[in-house]
Amino acid sequence: MAPTQPAITVKILSESPNLKSIPSNYVNSAMYPSDSPASDPIDSNSIPTVDFSLLNSTDPHQRSEAINSLNKACQDWGFFMVVNHGIPENLMKEVIDGTQGFFNMREEEKKEFEGKHVLDPIRCGTSFNASKEKAFFWRDYLKVFVHPKFHSPSKPQGYSDTMSEYSEKTREVAKGLLAGISEGLGLEECFLDKALDMKSGFQIFIANYYPRCPQPELALGMPPHSDHGLLTLIIQNQVGGLQVQHQGKWIHVNALPNSLLVNTGDHLEIFSNGKYKSNVHRVVVNNTRPRISVAVAHGPSLEAIVSPACPLVQSESNPPAYIPMKYKDYMELQQSNQLHQKSILEQVKILRN
Repeated sequence: MAPTQPAITVKILSESPNLKSIPSNYVNSAMYPSDSPASDPIDSNSIPTVDFSLLNSTDPHQRSEAINSLNKACQDWGFFMVVNHGIPENLMKEVIDGTQGFFNMREEEKKEFEGKHVLDPIRCGTSFNASKEKAFFWRDYLKVFVHPKFHSPSKPQGYSDTMSEYSEKTREVAKGLLAGISEGLGLEECFLDKALDMKSGFQIFIANYYPRCPQPELALGMPPHSDHGLLTLIIQNQVGGLQVQHQGKWIHVNALPNSLLVNTGDHLEIFSNGKYKSNVHRVVVNNTRPRISVAVAHGPSLEAIVSPACPLVQSESNPPAYIPMKYKDYMELQQSNQLHQKSILEQVKILRN
């Protein structure tokens, strides 16, 4: 049975005077002992790095090497850092500052943008899906649909312009990465773009606020999960907390300065017929300072029916591993349920004897 819906945001809760422990309905360690952040993650410098400038190189050898490293990162990790991506450092800072400004607004101001349905173009709230969860997550969020039609909250001043510019820049990076991924799968550079109608591709701007937590070992910012869509591009303030799963272990992400962190999503796994796996990741919290992250998810057109790419399933030895499903329906299913590992992706897998 789900706990009572949270009456206030976690930010307000965390700022309560003399808060020494978290309310019982935020304790995740008892609900998901194997997911508990109490088990020490590994700090790793082995997370792959992709140099975006080489991916766009006119030198065929450099571009080929960059595509190979991107292909390997998608196969082995489902997670990588992108450097030399061309997004100005000051714009990335403005995005984080504007996000801080949004979460600093009065509660009644934020309530104007609450939203009710998972497909409302602007929605802010707390946890993930409070009506389904066994325990709440230590996180407040703002989710905004920014493509193919751009939406944004009207406050704070200037945030909309920053959001628009940043969304456009990340779209360009995602487009370049997906072209490289398409080639890495042995397809034409534009194959994925055309097959999934990326000109009308769905892009969502997700701003996250993880307040200081007095008992971080009991709480989770976000549970282990994979993302819907193809690629999610992430930036954060100078506070870590993102952990990715690799070979059964949790790896703490130490981001390179000004890099973009990139997760592969469920629909890249489906499109590649399982050659690339969507990455499972989680967010842990700390007891010293808030973490802010902005994740921009890039998916196919909402109306696109996503299935394994035809050229990848033409032999009897490699049949389709996933059933076709409209992206909009998949997203609604995921966002309306409890978030746990890859539970929604499992529902579209074709089981074979």
